[in-house]
Amino acid sequence: MKIVCFGEIMLRLSPPNYERFVQANKFNVVYGGGEANVSVSLANYNLPVSFVTKLPDNLIGQAALNDLRKFGVDTSFIPRGGKRLGIYYLEKGFSQRPSKVVYDRAYSSVSESRVEDFDFDKIFEGATWFHFTGISPALGNNVAEVVKKACKTAKKLGVKISCDLNYRKNLWSREEAQNCMTELMEYVDVVIANEEDADMVFGIKADKSDIEKGVLEHSAYEDVAKKLKDKFNFEKVAITLRTSISACDNNWAALLYNGDEFYLSKEYKMHIVDRVGGGDSFGAGLIYGILNGFSDKDTIEYAAAASCLKHSIEGDYNQVSVDEVKALMAGDSTGRVKR
Repeated sequence: MKIVCFGEIMLRLSPPNYERFVQANKFNVVYGGGEANVSVSLANYNLPVSFVTKLPDNLIGQAALNDLRKFGVDTSFIPRGGKRLGIYYLEKGFSQRPSKVVYDRAYSSVSESRVEDFDFDKIFEGATWFHFTGISPALGNNVAEVVKKACKTAKKLGVKISCDLNYRKNLWSREEAQNCMTELMEYVDVVIANEEDADMVFGIKADKSDIEKGVLEHSAYEDVAKKLKDKFNFEKVAITLRTSISACDNNWAALLYNGDEFYLSKEYKMHIVDRVGGGDSFGAGLIYGILNGFSDKDTIEYAAAASCLKHSIEGDYNQVSVDEVKALMAGDSTGRVKR
């Protein structure tokens, strides 16, 4: 069992103690990025996982590489070259003040990568699963071609493919996203979306929901999942359901549809330490459940519980164990000290 993830890992710089950018005189340093976050989660679950990207051949690129390696992620297929590592700045929100992100990722090594940089036949040797997100093809037409080549090769070799739609309006327009992602969906077996991705990318909207006002009608997302399944013939559709009460407090649940049945996880009331990577931790939990033969009900419960725990952890990565996730699944949610 081997999983391959392709995407961008970035340097994250954040002011400490919920300070605003304009207050900060220092930044905390971590690394992260959609598919990298999934890779680390899976490695923490003791699954063999390879992360594929392109990194600059300098000490910052090496630092990012070392960060992945310390979690047991295989980095042997990462070519070196290009100008720089992408950076993003995160101002963590608090109470009614939302978090803010500023990107500095233009001309990053992976954004200028080409199909010729990657030997996907070799990368997918022995692989059973491939994961990517909508962030990667949004980095440029050249990266979209890399993702398409990866999908074609994975499909040729019988590798299952998952995609988190992860729409980012600062990277491309809705029309660009729809055109590109529609083409890529023909290769995808399991799709993951949040409460607004399906609308932003494919125009499939949930009735009676208003994301900005924190109003989510869970039953409406059954219709969204069904429309996605009918449109693209996915094996499974998973949708995360976040009700935002404030920057610090969210309710969290998820839905899984297999074409016959809908499974809604329990809802968690979360007090948030760091919400970045919440969707990625969900995706990793979903992949873990499917690959380990969990029932669809247990798979969605595992993915939702894993993501709930991520919101309590500083940084992009979900640094929890399988036993900790299963304990929360079983109802151990009091946070009592474990001795």
